[in-house]
Amino acid sequence: MPAPLIAGNWKMNGLAADLGEARALAAALAETPAGTRVALCPPATLLARMADALAESAVLVGGQDCHSEHAGAFTGDVSAEMLADAGARLVIVGHSERRAAYGEDDAQVAAKALAALRAGLEPIICVGETLAQREAGAALEVVARQVRGSVPAGLGETAFAVAYEPVWAIGTGLTPTIEAIEAVHAAIRRTLVEALGAAGARAPILYGGSVKPANAAEILGAAEVGGALVGGASLKAADFLAIIRAA
Repeated sequence: MPAPLIAGNWKMNGLAADLGEARALAAALAETPAGTRVALCPPATLLARMADALAESAVLVGGQDCHSEHAGAFTGDVSAEMLADAGARLVIVGHSERRAAYGEDDAQVAAKALAALRAGLEPIICVGETLAQREAGAALEVVARQVRGSVPAGLGETAFAVAYEPVWAIGTGLTPTIEAIEAVHAAIRRTLVEALGAAGARAPILYGGSVKPANAAEILGAAEVGGALVGGASLKAADFLAIIRAA
């Protein structure tokens, strides 16, 4: 199995002055290397500058989203090729905020994952249920359906990750029980293996949703949890480093 992946999603946060946090993280990992892969996904305005700042470090840089087309009349959008050109190595696709606020469906997410593959980027494909779906007992069914629809067959030939993000846990401070996390991750693994065989057995499954230093060790120690997709706690080097050290 690959090393765990701990990826920080800065979302719509960060200005040039905040690159100091990325440099501090890189310096700490240079002094005491982690047994994980580490990535930061800043807003597009910072991506090239962060890639330059971290070029000699062990910290990978990623994008937060990409368009499925390589170029065209798509005002305000960024293609996977543009992200790669700016220094990205990974890209998040299908984040619940994109699905909810922009109406992205599984087919669009799969198209973006293929675009990442086309550009040589490693996609982190997000799935997760709403609170209503969980309360209705449909969490496993919903997540398995999203995996089947969002993970294209072509990804079996390259590195990728799936991130389980219960929508109701993102930014709320709430997290599922460890048993609930393990049940969903097991369902994701079964679905990946059914779809992709050996490649589906290798891909890391990250947990995302209010991961913080206080709960990171317990979450990262759960069965089939191969890393974390971290939001607010990744904005400060000290907090993010504590999560990385917990893996």
